[in-house]
Amino acid sequence: MWFALVGLLIGIGAGVWMPYEIPVEFTRYTAIGILGILDSVFGAMRADLQHKYNHTIFLSGLLTNMILAVAITYLGDKLSLDLYLAVIIVFTLRIFSNIGTMRYWVLAKTLGKKRAEQEISEKSAIQQS
Repeated sequence: MWFALVGLLIGIGAGVWMPYEIPVEFTRYTAIGILGILDSVFGAMRADLQHKYNHTIFLSGLLTNMILAVAITYLGDKLSLDLYLAVIIVFTLRIFSNIGTMRYWVLAKTLGKKRAEQEISEKSAIQQS
């Protein structure tokens, strides 16, 4: 799991220090591909925290996410539909879901499971009123 995070940081650093301009017609595909990668990385981090991480599942999910997302975006472009918006929504929801699961895991480990559930329910009760 930490390899993915280190690789992500190295990739961000390389992108900052060695800027490369992406042609305008490919920016949408690049953004969708990056979201697919982030979804896979956060999913791998969540799976590692739950002791369910598997390299094969991570790599196949990474490739499948990117290929399917770009294919949907391409199809949307050919049909003059903004299908990339659906891909953005799905990946964003999955990323936030994974981050929420990781946050709960950290709270349960640091505060204890019962106290974490109590604090989460108290905060949601305050937000609802």
